[in-house]
Amino acid sequence: MNEYRLQNEYSFTLRFDVSGVSLSPDALLERLAAGGCDDAVAGVGTPGRLALSFDREADSATRAVTSAVHDVRAALPGATLLAASPDVVGLTDIARLVGRSRQNMRKLLLGGRGAPAPLHEGSSAVWHLAPVLAWLCDEKAYPISDDLVELAQTTMQLNLAVEARLVDRALQRELRALVG
Repeated sequence: MNEYRLQNEYSFTLRFDVSGVSLSPDALLERLAAGGCDDAVAGVGTPGRLALSFDREADSATRAVTSAVHDVRAALPGATLLAASPDVVGLTDIARLVGRSRQNMRKLLLGGRGAPAPLHEGSSAVWHLAPVLAWLCDEKAYPISDDLVELAQTTMQLNLAVEARLVDRALQRELRALVG
């Protein structure tokens, strides 16, 4: 019996440190294309950095993102993942992703009760996208696609794993006790 798996297209960006990769930009791009990253647009403007904007088909957002990271790491063994997006977003990004006005998002997120707390407040506030989407779905009944929610959750978890590389393990145990 043949099972048909629905393939959706997921759009996301991965940023890498490629300072440890000894290739010219052209050779780097050729290796990526040959390694399965022909579904990405590459940016190599900053020396030692690589941004890849993917439109990848997969049966889940998690599979799309993890397969892209795997493909880049296989093609460029010295590459180190720096960040994935969409994850940390401002009001304009959120409004665009959910099809609402920036003013609407500002009113809900900065003036609304129970809204997820921003990661940073100041002249511009930023949030992790996943908790904002979950809140908009659960509390405000916004019609947000499950694919976008899964993509935001996957990129947030990937970024948290990237940041965990910086953790001092001994200090982490003490801090965990403080934050519960």
